Amino acid sequence: MIPVTCFQGQKVAVLGLGRSGLATARALTAGGATPVLWDDSPESRAKAEAEGFACTDLTRNGAFDDIAALIVSPGIPHLYPSPNRVIAAALLAGVPVDNDIGLFFQSFATKDWDGFDTLPRVIAITGSNGKSTTTALIHHILSVAGRPTQMAGNIGRGVLDIDPGIDGEVIVLELSSYQTDLARALTPDVAVFTNLSPDHLDRHGGMGGYFAAKRRLFAEGGPDRAVIGVDEVEGRYLANQLSEGAQDDRVIRISSGQKLESFGWAVFARKGFLSEWRKGRQVASIDLRAVSGLPGAHNHQNACAAYAATRSLGIGPKVIEQALHSFAGLPHRSQLVGEKDGVRFINDSKATNVDSAAKALQAFPRIRWIAGGLGKDGGISGLVPYLGSVSKAYLIGHSARDFALELGETPHEICETMEQAVARAAAEAEAGEVVLLAPAAASFDQYPNFEKRGEDFTAKVRAFLGS
Repeated sequence: MIPVTCFQGQKVAVLGLGRSGLATARALTAGGATPVLWDDSPESRAKAEAEGFACTDLTRNGAFDDIAALIVSPGIPHLYPSPNRVIAAALLAGVPVDNDIGLFFQSFATKDWDGFDTLPRVIAITGSNGKSTTTALIHHILSVAGRPTQMAGNIGRGVLDIDPGIDGEVIVLELSSYQTDLARALTPDVAVFTNLSPDHLDRHGGMGGYFAAKRRLFAEGGPDRAVIGVDEVEGRYLANQLSEGAQDDRVIRISSGQKLESFGWAVFARKGFLSEWRKGRQVASIDLRAVSGLPGAHNHQNACAAYAATRSLGIGPKVIEQALHSFAGLPHRSQLVGEKDGVRFINDSKATNVDSAAKALQAFPRIRWIAGGLGKDGGISGLVPYLGSVSKAYLIGHSARDFALELGETPHEICETMEQAVARAAAEAEAGEVVLLAPAAASFDQYPNFEKRGEDFTAKVRAFLGS
């Protein structure tokens, strides 16, 4: 646990009692503060009270009269489409609003660090797609290199739940736009921006607000090193703003597809090969085509980001290459579930939007595509350019019929359920094809989250495989 000591002797309100909220309450208590907790869910309040915490209705008049700050869980809107009523009351009362990420960056460094030979470092990763894989890959490379490391944030443990930093340790944090948007302190040593595509736009008041939330990770704290994906204009703009010129190697530009040979420091992947260039010359190259845990151009971009971040800490290319080959990938993200008679079954349930589904569709040449769920604004019309690799689509969930109308000449079948889709795709697939779950939709029509959807796909495939 990271004790939060900046509110010692004061009352601090905590709104939202999920994983991050309860971790925040524990960390505040450890630092000498008195947490005052609230959640609209009676079950969540009961769980907190079972741990000995006091719950107080923060919607009542005067609730913030003696409160030093309000700490908000990431899923609760604070501005768009409208502020939660508790947050609105705090804003009216002038009570500072923060989240656990802000508390982490205020509290991580301690006096113990004075005796360390190598100070702990923090790498923070944000972006629309690939940030979980990039975060896990960086953590894996550090582990292979023998560096003490912990992984937290939007993946794994809550940031205040991790152990205090030790000599030479590197903390790797995945941060969503919900987390970066509100944190009052953001001071990573290395910050990574993977890419940007439309998502969560209602929460951020549009694309500009969404990008602004991501940009805060770089603008608020000024990281020593910034790793920026420049395959979209927003990334190019951000890299330009952070650098003093093309040769400024404090900014490492990364790309999947573009040559970046004219910059002070760049890492890019083309035709399956990762290249590192510094000051006009190539200094390292890795063949990514045989890295089974990172298939497709989108994962090659993730490899470039992880390579750049760990190179900035002094880890050598050979060690990174070794780690790439031993990386098994993350569940629900281009995860190989199994293979039978030359047909591979890939679980990419995390492909919940058009952009991430497009990347999955580009990763394989011949696909039996399982898609559908709770469709997002715009449907799947943006996937039409990538349907050439699809032998047939098997559509499930609430948006199955809407998706069918957008597929044009692509063969398709309305399957409704995962069970039927897997059965039909497996029966029709031929050697050399991939049965790919890449839904291009949210899961909430049939499943509580994308993980449960991926687990259902995996279970149905393994039943078919007899494993």
